Amino acid sequence: MSLDALAEMPAGLQGSRFFRVYYFPTYAVLLFLLILVWAGAPGERISFKAAWETAANLEIAEALLIIVVVVLLALVLHPFQSALVGVLEGGWAASLGSGLLRRRQLARMRTLTEAAAPPTGTPGDQAVQAAGQAATRLRRRFPTREHLVRPTALGNALAAMQDNAGRAYGLDAVVAWPRLYAVLGQSVRGVVDDRRDTMDSTARLAASTGIAAIATFALLSQATHWWWLLGFVPLTVSVIAYRAAVHAAVAYGEAVELAFDLHRFDLLDALHLAAPADRAAELKINQELCDLWRQGVPPTAGYVTGGGNR
Repeated sequence: MSLDALAEMPAGLQGSRFFRVYYFPTYAVLLFLLILVWAGAPGERISFKAAWETAANLEIAEALLIIVVVVLLALVLHPFQSALVGVLEGGWAASLGSGLLRRRQLARMRTLTEAAAPPTGTPGDQAVQAAGQAATRLRRRFPTREHLVRPTALGNALAAMQDNAGRAYGLDAVVAWPRLYAVLGQSVRGVVDDRRDTMDSTARLAASTGIAAIATFALLSQATHWWWLLGFVPLTVSVIAYRAAVHAAVAYGEAVELAFDLHRFDLLDALHLAAPADRAAELKINQELCDLWRQGVPPTAGYVTGGGNR
């Protein structure tokens, strides 16, 4: 059985969230480490010719065992996806350096804030455009309030989404989003899901290849010549994947904001609440709903009878 067959999943799972987020990163890292072991690691002599011969001569039972191990690892690690993203967001103790990293992120935020300030006097088009680009980057990559700033770029991109999405309408994204997601239209939900899957898959790939880099350096520590330099292969992939995860988080935030823009009244309809007549009424009912979901404070709005607003 060829190595290509190990990467294949049943037709119904190919392209699914399980394949993109959980199976493929686990498969890629496990296969990389297996090739090193087949090549002779840990040990002094490394021969990739031996690794290719071992891979080419795999029995069907052996290949199936590898597939089963990959699937089991993917399933076992599945519940830890949120925790993994939380670690990449900077969710670790200050004693491990999160305080220093947060100060660096605050400095970047303040630099962007200065760059986003409207130019004074009679600025040229380039100055206005540069300020606008800085303002957009600031809004997409940092929360508006400094106490929400996190130690990493990924954490701040997600914090910006939680702080900005729905805010203009009086909605707290943290408590409103799970309910709004349930009433999204098919097209918007597809965009949201695709961007969330991209963020999760690149985040998991970054973490997986980072662990693989450490394992590679350990496996090749006894090898002669410069084989240990292979550890920089998964390390480089990890860095690139992390940056991709940051960009994916920004895109995911944009999709979530779009969902609030287009479907916030569908949420009111699903709750059998009247559509507000103006902005002040919308802010009032949305703030009351968030107080309900966050603190259990009952809203004062009455229900619509006869099937909702439409």
